[in-house]
Amino acid sequence: MVLLWKLISLLPFISCSTGEETLHGPIFIQEPYDVTYSMGSANPEVLLNCTAKGYPLPYYRWKQNGTDIDLTMSYHYRLVGGSLAINNPHKKQDIGTYQCLATNSFGTILSRKAKLQFAYLEKFETKPRSTVWVREGQGVVLLCGPPPHYGGLSYTWIFNNTTLSLQEDSRRFVSQETGNLYIAKVEPSDVGNYTCVVTNPKAEQSVWGPPTPLTLRTDGVMGEYEPKIEVRFPEATYAAKGSSVKLECFALGNPVPSISWKRSDGNSLPKKIEAHKTKGVLEIPDVQQEDEGSYECIAGNIRGRNVARGQLFVYAPPEWDKKIQNAFLSLYDSLVWECKARGKPSPSYSWLKNGQPLRPEERIQIENGTLIIPVLNMSDSGLYQCVAENEYDTIYANAELRVIASAPDFSKNPVKKLSVVQVGGEVTIGCKPNASPRAVINWRKGSEVLRQSKRVSLLEDGSLRLYNITKADAGMYTCIATNQFGTARNSGNLIVKGICWGFDDKKYSSASFWEVCVHGTNSFRQPICSSRYNCQSTTAVLSWKAGLDNNSPVQIYSVQVRTPFSVGWQAAATVPEVINGRTRKATVVDLSPWVEYEFRVVASNSVGIGEPSRPSALLKTKAAVPVVAPTNISGGGGTRSELVITWEPVPEELQNGEGFGYIIVFRPLGSTSWTKAVVASVEASKYVYRNESIMPLSPFEVKVGVYNNEGEGTLSSISIVYSGEDEPQIAPAGTSALSVSAAEVEVSWQPIAWNRHTGRVLGYEVLYWTDDPKESTAGKVRVSGNVTAKNITGLKANTVYFTTVRAYNTAGTGPSSTPVNVTTKKSPPSQPPANIAWKLTNSKICLNWEHVKTMENESEVLGYKILYRQNRHSKAHILETNNTSAELLVPFEEDYLIEIRTVSDGGDGSSSEEIRIPKISSLSSAATKLSQSIKHLLTSGILLLSSGFLYPFP
Repeated sequence: MVLLWKLISLLPFISCSTGEETLHGPIFIQEPYDVTYSMGSANPEVLLNCTAKGYPLPYYRWKQNGTDIDLTMSYHYRLVGGSLAINNPHKKQDIGTYQCLATNSFGTILSRKAKLQFAYLEKFETKPRSTVWVREGQGVVLLCGPPPHYGGLSYTWIFNNTTLSLQEDSRRFVSQETGNLYIAKVEPSDVGNYTCVVTNPKAEQSVWGPPTPLTLRTDGVMGEYEPKIEVRFPEATYAAKGSSVKLECFALGNPVPSISWKRSDGNSLPKKIEAHKTKGVLEIPDVQQEDEGSYECIAGNIRGRNVARGQLFVYAPPEWDKKIQNAFLSLYDSLVWECKARGKPSPSYSWLKNGQPLRPEERIQIENGTLIIPVLNMSDSGLYQCVAENEYDTIYANAELRVIASAPDFSKNPVKKLSVVQVGGEVTIGCKPNASPRAVINWRKGSEVLRQSKRVSLLEDGSLRLYNITKADAGMYTCIATNQFGTARNSGNLIVKGICWGFDDKKYSSASFWEVCVHGTNSFRQPICSSRYNCQSTTAVLSWKAGLDNNSPVQIYSVQVRTPFSVGWQAAATVPEVINGRTRKATVVDLSPWVEYEFRVVASNSVGIGEPSRPSALLKTKAAVPVVAPTNISGGGGTRSELVITWEPVPEELQNGEGFGYIIVFRPLGSTSWTKAVVASVEASKYVYRNESIMPLSPFEVKVGVYNNEGEGTLSSISIVYSGEDEPQIAPAGTSALSVSAAEVEVSWQPIAWNRHTGRVLGYEVLYWTDDPKESTAGKVRVSGNVTAKNITGLKANTVYFTTVRAYNTAGTGPSSTPVNVTTKKSPPSQPPANIAWKLTNSKICLNWEHVKTMENESEVLGYKILYRQNRHSKAHILETNNTSAELLVPFEEDYLIEIRTVSDGGDGSSSEEIRIPKISSLSSAATKLSQSIKHLLTSGILLLSSGFLYPFP
């Protein structure tokens, strides 16, 4: 039993042993993920990972913000396998969303999207900060005001220029959201200089702000007053499931307020939640759905209490519950694919085919995660992706649909060439051709059509079963398989034996049959032994002796074989098919010629399966003519006057004898006579025929066969292969170049009218260069098909470029057109619009800003673009204007993000900092709170000034 389970456990590995030799579409094994690149990094290159397996090997393309990247810009982009390396990345040019496309002959798949961001941290303004005067006992807020940056920041404060960070306690608090320093109640020891230190871990930078002096006033001490919460967590906080979230809360007051937390719904805080020592931060690790709800921060002292409330919402990016799986279906079959994903909010679904959106039509039904094609046709083959998306992420499930339409073919599953059966027995001859749609099966014996009868069964799977065999049943049986694409026949011989067996030209009765040396046991380790064997090219006759039955008679014997090409021991096909416990001999069939075999016997009884016998001595089957033809006949390419023919070599175990080689026969399409060539190499997979009379791109009919010392074997079916071609002989005419911006020019030309004599044109290659001797390499970009214009990007501003165009095909490139030159436009304005002001009037946003002045080497400002959107995940709307003001009519159920940039001949200039305009309800609420705050500040002696500091009211 142990051996049986070991054999079963090997089955998955046996079935997968072909690995990459199995033809299939691309499958991602590595996809790009978000990258934040430090502007100060010593590494001059960013790498976005992408690797896919597939056979044929995939090739790769990349998109940036949905637009194909020109990978021929070798100075800036290069492929490392399928990964995209960006040399000397530039924030303005390279920031964005990237996606990898992997393609082979089966189709295209898209990777997940990855964002490339640039981490940076500028310096503080150098102008000194004003002294803050405050009474003893009063609360104060010192603003950090971090400089422009991208990437998460951390904040510390330095006191009196010491190297030690300011220690936080229940009286002092540094917000990691704003960077501000809060002192609940000022004491004399607090007098001194305070400096905000900002660190950007992604940018690997820290900067110090200018010091802020804090001084005590001498006109009295602040009396006691109730807590005023100055640090409030948002009214709505969104956290990803599994993440950690921190809620901040801190209050000014005299005496120093205490901070406590609770849930508004009455539930107690989970044990995993730990408030920091100052209790100014509530950290919720590993956020789960049950953590969603309303939280309260209570600040209290002997003068009163104040409460801040906010809602925590838990979201979850999409995760797959059910993915689509590969489907290999026949023509006219139905396809039903369903994918399901969970997430919060619930994901929406879309479908892609070969990287392009799939839309519902008369033949194709799409409803959310379900795709139905009731009747498949050949055009439906391809690579499909189910896309599940919510506002937090997008995930892809990939599968291949292969619609198969083919005439019946027995090359992979031929009818058994020889079946042996005894008189009175029964036999089943299988017929399982590859065919799509499924073939209709008929059987003949010689010229006689077989019909269903008591002794003849035509089984549902196409097999033929004969009962109560007689000598008259011997002969040749032919399976005929038919579908609408054609008919195929394949035959096998049935041998009917009586009571005599032949060996060494002698006959032996069954009672005196010779023996093979095999040892085996039943489940009680019963020894089995004998001593002789015989072997033909595809059969071997074995016999053995039984050992002790241990009071449990043997019920069945089975024979196992092993070769240098097999994965362990495998069950052998025998005659009789089932060897009962009284039988001591069998004929092993379906062996391969010219292969070394070992045999062993396993016995089983009612208790179980015994240990196998010791293996027989190695024996090699006799050589035979090879019967398996090469596959994947293809070719093409090469140079003029060449016909290149390729094929997949035949494995050693199918070569059937010594002296193995390949026979190649070919003829021009339409010709009647064949040319024959022999390649005497077992490892050959290519043959090149050279003849000056071959015209370029001429079609040839090609067949490849096999031979060995026993004779010539099977030829493959006919494949069409084209001879090599010449490079294009004509240069494109009418080349011109037009400057589009500071970094882009458009090159155009007239198409070439080609024929076989002038060389085929597969596309065009545009070369461009400068006159600068420091620029040692020229740029190059290709377009395929009949495209006659190409935009070249990534150029230097205000620079003269020369460009030329040439045609190409598989043989190479043709002559270049006469070079033309073009000068790129000046750089776009470097300064963003400044001093932006906005206000709301009658549901309109009114914007004003200063006109941007340009430098001498910059393009003149022609106008401005206002980009506005509801959040960073939504599509941006654009309004263009020639003025320095604009009005936007937008609904105000949501916040709006707005930025403004210049427009010039050289392209768009730098964008202003992003402005967030809150929805009307927030403004109303904020106005009410501001009014209440001012009233409180006036009564408590604290006033918020525009300088950004809390200043004492005299």
